[in-house]
Amino acid sequence: MKRNILTSVFATLMLLLVSYNGNAQTKKATVANTKATIEIIQFHSEHRCMTCNKIEVLTRETLKSYPSIPFSLVNVDDKKNEKLAAQFEAAGTALFLYNPKTKKKQDLSDMAFMNAGDKDKFIKELKIKIESFK
Repeated sequence: MKRNILTSVFATLMLLLVSYNGNAQTKKATVANTKATIEIIQFHSEHRCMTCNKIEVLTRETLKSYPSIPFSLVNVDDKKNEKLAAQFEAAGTALFLYNPKTKKKQDLSDMAFMNAGDKDKFIKELKIKIESFK
């Protein structure tokens, strides 16, 4: 009798667990299929300078406040990125906000280079640019 009760309880718990995980996976798949309306793309050449590396670090840190915004790092010297670099007219280090749906882009390279030495100012300015780009 006790064995039947334990088996029933165990089966019910397993059924609930499987049901819960199935719903969680469906929600994750729905979020993953939603295309971002804004992206940040940083272009760089093969040999990166200290400022280029700093721009990447500060951009990634800023994007912790925006987990839904994807960040791409693109080497312009790599042949497979030639078309994308040409589309953005990037020949070296450059930072862009980009909307893949509307193809709208905003060059943030000047802002990034001017503020790379000041973490707080860089993050503040990038957040302003992101918020106004939407």
